[in-house]
Amino acid sequence: MIRRAISLVVIVWLLGFAAFAVTLPRPLGPMKTDAIIVPTGGPGRIETGLERLEAGDARRMLITGVNRDVKPSELAAEYNRPVAVFDCCVSLGFDASDTRSNALEVSRWLVRRKYKSIRLVTADWHMRRARYELERVLPADVRIYDDGVRSTPSLATLWKEYNKYVLRRLGAVLGL
Repeated sequence: MIRRAISLVVIVWLLGFAAFAVTLPRPLGPMKTDAIIVPTGGPGRIETGLERLEAGDARRMLITGVNRDVKPSELAAEYNRPVAVFDCCVSLGFDASDTRSNALEVSRWLVRRKYKSIRLVTADWHMRRARYELERVLPADVRIYDDGVRSTPSLATLWKEYNKYVLRRLGAVLGL
């Protein structure tokens, strides 16, 4: 009986992983929101956020999880953008160090500005966990739109992220 239960859990876990791996979120395309949110940590995220900002899809952008030593002028140079774009429209968040603290930093930033819709720009494989953490801390009336940055994650990256996501959801159910 116990072996069957364990086997069932393993089968469900593996089927969940398969579904997770083959249904990665896609790029959103043009759509207006109040803000663009970009957690640091992967290629293509900041570039995509800046492209959407410059296309007029949002008024402001927050890059969360930025190293305290980074200056807007350095990002402008790195991403070949005028410093004026960063001065007017991009906020840098220095208080986050992981996905959960990114969500807390984003929540404080959004509530101060009374924004009600965001475009979340992160790697396709990271989107589900990033969104889940945001949903846990944002006011219920804030709408989140996924803008997955396409990547080619390894099987190991997908497996690790899937397990983080599932374990985080289980931890939340248990009050952790």
